[in-house]
Amino acid sequence: MNNAFVAGISAALMAFSLVGCTHPATHTAAKTDAVCTVGDPMVQTTLYFGLSRAGGPDISNTQWQNFVDQDVTPRFRDGLTVFDARGQWLGNDGKLAKEGSKALMLIHSNEPAENQKIETLRTIYKTRFAQDSVMRVDDTVCVGF
Repeated sequence: MNNAFVAGISAALMAFSLVGCTHPATHTAAKTDAVCTVGDPMVQTTLYFGLSRAGGPDISNTQWQNFVDQDVTPRFRDGLTVFDARGQWLGNDGKLAKEGSKALMLIHSNEPAENQKIETLRTIYKTRFAQDSVMRVDDTVCVGF
């Protein structure tokens, strides 16, 4: 394949992959207008929390668990799921960076109050643990119990 063709396909795929993305400052949860054959439409939000700090020690298991117990669980009493994760990226300097992280999955309604609780968690974590960001991914899902 020629380079122009590959570049065109890459640009098209990149543009397609960004459809539906919004700027973080104007973020709202996913729309829940899906038709479910089983269960009810809800929003699945997954948050990714880095465990490294630029100017200090990594966030400990105890610190993470205290955040979940004291900040997350009271806001999401119906439950949550935590996964261990590993983040990896190539820095602007060309060096490979790796970081231990936690993924927190929440299933919730598409109410503004739920969105606010999630944004509050992100702010608390970034402030308390000197983090630049907490990645948020929302999707509409069908949930049955």
